[in-house]
Amino acid sequence: MAWTRTSLGFLANGAVLLLKYLHANAPPVSLAAAGFATAVTLWLYLIGRRRQQLLARQPLPADISPRREVYAVGAAVLLLIAISVLSLVL
Repeated sequence: MAWTRTSLGFLANGAVLLLKYLHANAPPVSLAAAGFATAVTLWLYLIGRRRQQLLARQPLPADISPRREVYAVGAAVLLLIAISVLSLVL
């Protein structure tokens, strides 16, 4: 469930960036931010689906910690924040 909410948050961020520049000449960095948010949304959705399938297995596998995914999502969040701020400043 948390992976789905996170992916929806990224999708909303990309939509806000696109809507802001819908009728204006959008700076390339804002389009890059929206594209990045869309790509991360798809990636997060796929991680969530894989996690649901993993947790549905009986018996549970020995190592079910999403450690790498959490670090990667954290890095993606920081990168999206930086790109979003850049698009608002430019």
